[in-house]
Amino acid sequence: MTTIEIVTGILLLLCCVCLIILCLCQDSRAQNGMTSAITGASSDSFYGKNEGRTKEAKLIKATKVGITIFFVLTLVLNALPLFFN
Repeated sequence: MTTIEIVTGILLLLCCVCLIILCLCQDSRAQNGMTSAITGASSDSFYGKNEGRTKEAKLIKATKVGITIFFVLTLVLNALPLFFN
């Protein structure tokens, strides 16, 4: 293994851990129907209407960027042996 492969592998591992954390931080969208009727959750408030523009939207955008980085790093890691052998 070359140094470039090791560094790319470490970056890929860090990207995987960050993606797992980002996915776990996102809210589930299962609070519709009976659950919201029982708990009283409502999106009629100001925060409920603008919630998509705050934390949740940033998490979704960060997840999309992380997935793109993961995809590119995976391709690079698999293509490196073709160029360095």
